[in-house]
Amino acid sequence: MPASPSTARAINDRLALTLLQQEGALTAGQLKQLTGLSRPTVADLVERLTASGLITVVGESGAQRRGPNARLYGIVADRFCLAALDVCTESVSVLVSDLVGRVLAQGSVPVGPEAGEAAAVERAVELVERAAKEAGVCGGGRLHTVGIGAPGLIDPASGELRDSAGLPAWHRRLVAAVQERFPQARVSVENETNLAALAEQREGAARDRDTFVLLWLGLSCGAAVVLDGSLRRGASGGTGEIGFLPVPCTRALPSATDCAGGYHSLVGAAAIAELAGQHGLPPAESTAPEPAAARLVGEAARRTGEAGDDPSAPRGGKGLRATGHDLAADGCPPHLESPARFLDALADRVAIGVAAVVAVLDPGCVVLGGEIGAAGGTALATRVEERLRRMSPLATEVRASALGGGAVLRGALLTARERAQDELFAPRDR
Repeated sequence: MPASPSTARAINDRLALTLLQQEGALTAGQLKQLTGLSRPTVADLVERLTASGLITVVGESGAQRRGPNARLYGIVADRFCLAALDVCTESVSVLVSDLVGRVLAQGSVPVGPEAGEAAAVERAVELVERAAKEAGVCGGGRLHTVGIGAPGLIDPASGELRDSAGLPAWHRRLVAAVQERFPQARVSVENETNLAALAEQREGAARDRDTFVLLWLGLSCGAAVVLDGSLRRGASGGTGEIGFLPVPCTRALPSATDCAGGYHSLVGAAAIAELAGQHGLPPAESTAPEPAAARLVGEAARRTGEAGDDPSAPRGGKGLRATGHDLAADGCPPHLESPARFLDALADRVAIGVAAVVAVLDPGCVVLGGEIGAAGGTALATRVEERLRRMSPLATEVRASALGGGAVLRGALLTARERAQDELFAPRDR
């Protein structure tokens, strides 16, 4: 059955808006060429989208031609603002962008456990308000969508952050507080590792993959599973809770409320820092285990000549920063034996969890994400892949993250932008 005229118009409008978002400003002639629509049809849709406030004239084409230059049309990006939050155990980071994803403001604040639940929530909400104000609320537009990334399980039925042992209580209150402060905004929360995987799929190390697994290596460990282009969450939202995976070489089995005896005991930040000490590497000068471990791994990779991303680059652009050592200056042998052996031992541990994932899912590609995975770079990824080839008959490529700790914010911003555009650009019966 052919589409009704109103449905056809709505589909054409969405196609034009998608092209304007992907390509930037276009003339009516360029829209005609890219869409394959007739000149009168393009003229009609330009008139409709301009009247609805979704597009406007942003300039003129520079083509040499007789008569007046053709008008360039672009999306009215400052009609609404979007916000993305990365909620860590002891800090919150935020980005505010326009409708097409251009970052207008960003910031971060530490939120220590001593602050108390109410104070922690208020501090985080104030950060969002300050960033929105700095962004000028998109020149008078309002905050349309807020995407929040947080550790823990997301209930697949309600979409809410579940009450999880070991996570600060203020995490669950934050979503409601943001919604109360911005009542007109659409506020949603997603697991941080899932958001990192979406960002790596769109902009990072997995852009050429429809199926892959992201192994997050940070304060704790987690995994995100993307199969045939779709993120998988599981029956209870727990897909990828790899920290609870029972593994050898730990003192005890994990429990339903504590992953201390599981894979987390091998590759969590504290365990990695301890492993570095066992190989004679000096501790990084940081009170926080996550940046300390990333600094150690990154420095070891640098000393082997295969450095990854700078692990001192704080998550989300601002925040905690580790003060690291130069290993040679602190007594590390110049022939690199200690850094190489440390990376070998770490790869042995990481490969255990990767092999388990590969045996069940056969994803073909595993991305080592988080601050620690990015810091290890090629040096760590290559070592893990070599061990995996000996452990599994399934061909699997292991890659280092291209986005590191910033992947959570990027993923939250991407999902917020898509949600807003799906609503604003959705086909409507006109």
